[in-house]
Amino acid sequence: MFSDRPCFCQSLQFYSQCCQPYHLGKKTDTAEQLMRSRYSAYVLQDIAYIVNTTVPAQQDLLNQAAMLQWSKDTEWDGLDIIRHISKLDKIHAQVEFKAYYLTEHGRDFHHELSAFVRIGQQWYFLDPTVQQILSMKQPCLCGSAKKFKYCCAPFLA
Repeated sequence: MFSDRPCFCQSLQFYSQCCQPYHLGKKTDTAEQLMRSRYSAYVLQDIAYIVNTTVPAQQDLLNQAAMLQWSKDTEWDGLDIIRHISKLDKIHAQVEFKAYYLTEHGRDFHHELSAFVRIGQQWYFLDPTVQQILSMKQPCLCGSAKKFKYCCAPFLA
């Protein structure tokens, strides 16, 4: 249905060649690809994809009903990737972006610097809005075997 249209993430590729393979199960190679595919999933109201690409330790804490409602209530209008910092360390990356949407007053945007962690061969979004009670001395939520304070904590502050 959307395969032959330009991708929602504005990569200048067709959806079938850009985000659709990730939505169908292909693993992303970069945090930027994950960011783009998550944006497209919001446009398509594919909340299962959004949940599955969030750090597994955070997935059960996500308010999927609220995410779906936000996705439905938003008239998405484009994505700009401002920068992709692919190697903050061995397993972390950041993507700065603007996600545009339309309101009754015109076009507006959400500007964010998102953090991602690579677990095994898969990139995941670190959701800073999820309230987890973790001690800085506990093992990290990403399973890296490092203490939380030395691993993902700096990206969730």
